[in-house]
Amino acid sequence: MRSRILIPSVAFLMLVVMGGYFLVNPSYEKSLKAKYYYEVGEYKEALALAKEAFSIDVYNRMASTIMAQSITSLKYVSYIDDAKKYMHDINKIATHDVISDADKAKIRTMCNIMLSAYIKLAPSVVTDTDLVDEAARYHDNFEKLLEKVNK
Repeated sequence: MRSRILIPSVAFLMLVVMGGYFLVNPSYEKSLKAKYYYEVGEYKEALALAKEAFSIDVYNRMASTIMAQSITSLKYVSYIDDAKKYMHDINKIATHDVISDADKAKIRTMCNIMLSAYIKLAPSVVTDTDLVDEAARYHDNFEKLLEKVNK
């Protein structure tokens, strides 16, 4: 009967020691902060903290994972920012009464740039679905726009 009581006590003690290690170790402390920033969508801050944590302890898998995920998310953010800029430029061109062949070529080039950039994006299971969905919507819009311009 005594051994049954001892096992949970040892397990609890191990958890306390491991938890204390994670909270006191600067690498894991930075990893936890990085995870928080990643979860709230502050990918640049998450990446910076994860890099710091990884430089302290190269065996910190949490830091390594957060770095990789932040880089992926930042690629999506960059794609979406570029898409917004190009759509703004295309909308300015579309306000002209007559769209010249040169303007059509510009639109075609912008669409091709964004379509090829989309192919390079590779979401993971933990990539924010809002980012993935927004990028996919822009990709679809650029495909449709390219079809219209090529007619």
